[in-house]
Amino acid sequence: MNLIRAELERLAARRFVQLMVVLLLAAFAVAAATTVADSHRPSAAELEQAQSQAAVQIAHLEATHERCLRVKAGQLPLDENDYLPADCAEIDPARMAQLPVATDFLDGVFVFANQARPLLYTVVAFLMLFGLLVGASYIGADLNSGGVVNLLLWRPRREEVLRAKLTALTGVLLGFSALTSAAYLGVFWLIGQAGGTPGRLDGEFWAGLGGSYGRGLVAVLFAGAIGFAVATLGRHTSAALGTVVAYLVVWELGARLVFGVLGSGRPDRVMLSSYLFAWLSGEVRLWDGYACGDGAGFCDGFYTLGWPEALVVLLALTGGLVGAAFVLFRRRDLI
Repeated sequence: MNLIRAELERLAARRFVQLMVVLLLAAFAVAAATTVADSHRPSAAELEQAQSQAAVQIAHLEATHERCLRVKAGQLPLDENDYLPADCAEIDPARMAQLPVATDFLDGVFVFANQARPLLYTVVAFLMLFGLLVGASYIGADLNSGGVVNLLLWRPRREEVLRAKLTALTGVLLGFSALTSAAYLGVFWLIGQAGGTPGRLDGEFWAGLGGSYGRGLVAVLFAGAIGFAVATLGRHTSAALGTVVAYLVVWELGARLVFGVLGSGRPDRVMLSSYLFAWLSGEVRLWDGYACGDGAGFCDGFYTLGWPEALVVLLALTGGLVGAAFVLFRRRDLI
């Protein structure tokens, strides 16, 4: 425990970590201030107009569904400009996840229920970058400056030292990310109450947001552990940064272009970003442009990736890198 306490103090005392915390909080403050400036409480007239627009939209959806049923039954002719799905249930308003509501038609009004998920994904993205940079610099600077060697003179057990560093890093990231993201969403909830409108905040909403919140915290831990592991393997902070940039340029951008030229189907299945989005949102719906190449009849070119598949991929990647870092750290010369 003394070793972990010492690592926690070393991590908190690093100027780079302190600078990153200040920049992160400043970015959040700017986002909140911008939202306050761009939002206002809706008036009674605005709410009434929005409710009317929502009612009109629902009526249109019901009429479209009814017409689809009548065309399928042969009671109405099919207009050549009409598009009808293979199954009218696909456009049945009763089966939609959410019907149009008044808050969907409010302009210049911050609606917390509509923006909570995007706000959460934004703060998670910032925290993942924070975790990656802090994790990489935390071990990379010590390896490059000889700090790890000095620490081993006090505690000459390599695996124990590296494990203590990783434990301290993940503990700090988890606590900081949980508090920061909760406070960030809480501020915007207050903005919705005082300077906008909260929207529909039912049990389903909070359950979905809570699930994304928990998965987001795990994603931050993955990012921190990956930065820590790659910097350990490369013995320098820049190794982690260079690896991330190289992956984004060579694979996420370059490989996508190559797959497009070759006409390969479902290239998103081999992209880490797809699994990351699926993990955060619970499920991501992707389009396979080559599934309907013959153009014969109805074809559904969409496919989904769920969070269980994403968890397997992210665990395999993080576990493999961390395991390799421990093996190499135990065997190589640190001087």
